[in-house]
Amino acid sequence: MIVAVVPAYNEEQEVGNVVRNTLPFVDRVLVVDDGSTDNTAQVARDAGAVVVAHAINRGLGASLGTGIKSARKIGGKKIITLDADGQHLAEEIPLFVRALDGHEVVLGSRMIEMKGNMPAFRRAAQRVGNMLTYVMFGLMVSDSQSGFRGFSAAAADALEIKTDRMEVSSEIISEIQKSGFKWTEVPITAIYTEYSLSKGQSFTVGIKTALKLFIHRIKS
Repeated sequence: MIVAVVPAYNEEQEVGNVVRNTLPFVDRVLVVDDGSTDNTAQVARDAGAVVVAHAINRGLGASLGTGIKSARKIGGKKIITLDADGQHLAEEIPLFVRALDGHEVVLGSRMIEMKGNMPAFRRAAQRVGNMLTYVMFGLMVSDSQSGFRGFSAAAADALEIKTDRMEVSSEIISEIQKSGFKWTEVPITAIYTEYSLSKGQSFTVGIKTALKLFIHRIKS
């Protein structure tokens, strides 16, 4: 079974479209409502998703952890994660599904073919994030902060997500290195709208994320 996991916090505007666009390419869509104060959960259900809810807002990392574990509980053998803000093209999911036949983790990269409309400041920030992740965890990837990923059942079971918020993206790279997962990257299209840009990391949040990563690296 192929299960898509969509972490969502106050995403009533786009989550329904994301669920409907994703369903043709997977067996089940599982939305993790991360303590939203709007109608995210109901909109997702109405669109055909299974919804798992956090009572309070816990962050992206916690939502991914909950979603991946829940996907395995309902029989997910291949698990695809994607964002709730419409930034990813659901029709690219088959790239991950095929790549998972020979790999345990598949990372979607906006930087390989530069498809889409990724702003220059985001490209620059991404390269800084890649280098920071490499320095801390010893694995260089082309798009360390991408939310479009694929996991085999074995990788999903072995994955240990300990960070709760945005630093989870680099933590997953750390897990790949530490666990020796067989991994690859596939090119994906970046879709940036005014809405999705408003959902991204600000400079201040980026600095806080870097500090949390440093602390995580010391503890690990």
